Amino acid sequence: MQDITIWHNPRCKKSRDALKLLEEKNLDIKIVKYLEQTPNEQEIKDVLLMLGIAAKDLIRTKEAIYKELDLKNVKNEEELIKAMVNNPKLIERPVVIKDGDAVIARPKENIQKLFM
Repeated sequence: MQDITIWHNPRCKKSRDALKLLEEKNLDIKIVKYLEQTPNEQEIKDVLLMLGIAAKDLIRTKEAIYKELDLKNVKNEEELIKAMVNNPKLIERPVVIKDGDAVIARPKENIQKLFM
């Protein structure tokens, strides 16, 4: 058994599909419903390092709150991370974490990268 964490939104089809794929592998899965259990700033920073991306690349740009907060013009990583902590709906989903590596499971096949 391998320990896997998924930042999951049960209302999102892509997130449900990724969780199903993980469940089919009979893995020990920790499900974090990130809209209820919002990751803190350090957790987001850690995931960004694992993903190898900037904060702006983990943000859902089509969310209304993205436009309301005018995040398109924000370049400061700390500000973007705080925006995600304060508005977890902004976090791209699902994020799957395994052994210090992570992927955004869009498409769900990205999960396979964690097992190579």
